[in-house]
Amino acid sequence: MRLTERHVAYLRPTETSEDMPAPPEGMHAATEEDHRATIARLIAQVEDPGEIWFFAYGSLIWKPACDFVEMRTGLIRGWHRAFCLGWNNRWRGSDDNPGLMLALDRGGSCKGVAYRLPPDRVEDNLIKLFEREMAWLPSAFPPRWVNVQSGEQRMKAITFCIDRHSGRYVSGLSEAQVADVLARAVGSRGSMAEYLFATVDHLERMHIHDPHLWRLQHLVADRIEAAYEADR
Repeated sequence: MRLTERHVAYLRPTETSEDMPAPPEGMHAATEEDHRATIARLIAQVEDPGEIWFFAYGSLIWKPACDFVEMRTGLIRGWHRAFCLGWNNRWRGSDDNPGLMLALDRGGSCKGVAYRLPPDRVEDNLIKLFEREMAWLPSAFPPRWVNVQSGEQRMKAITFCIDRHSGRYVSGLSEAQVADVLARAVGSRGSMAEYLFATVDHLERMHIHDPHLWRLQHLVADRIEAAYEADR
């Protein structure tokens, strides 16, 4: 990889915090009852409520939010991984340099990781997952079922896909423009460079090569070096 921990180290947050800020205008903090209602709706759409998978394409690959009993790499069609969820000015960005997060957008395909939840603790673990991914409602990337192909096995899995009408959907940026964002944004939970590094690193370790993210990590490393090492 061109992007390394050396590059990431230049973009450390001045203050770290896991505290949840107040929701933006027009949104509300999700409650456990909200999550249970979402779970009930999703579970009603599958035949076997004891075999529930979720599909990870970004940070859930390297920081799963809940327990699991099985992990498989797999492919989904009709969705692709993209930095299209904006603008993050709290956790991995600021008002001056907001961040862009990964979500699944329509079209193409995506290789990622499917996790199977413990059959006797499906609801508890889905609540953990939704508390991480949907702290505020209405969600800009609501959960839905997708079909995952993993070798000869095919399963349905829950994942998070961007709502293009949410107001947080960002499109039309070139790879160079996305790299400009990722090379600068830092928030209370770290930098976008760290987020990109961890995602690409874990994908490559699992023998999943994403050409778009691979090009981005090259571009981000170039930008960080230009900003912090030009005079060395």
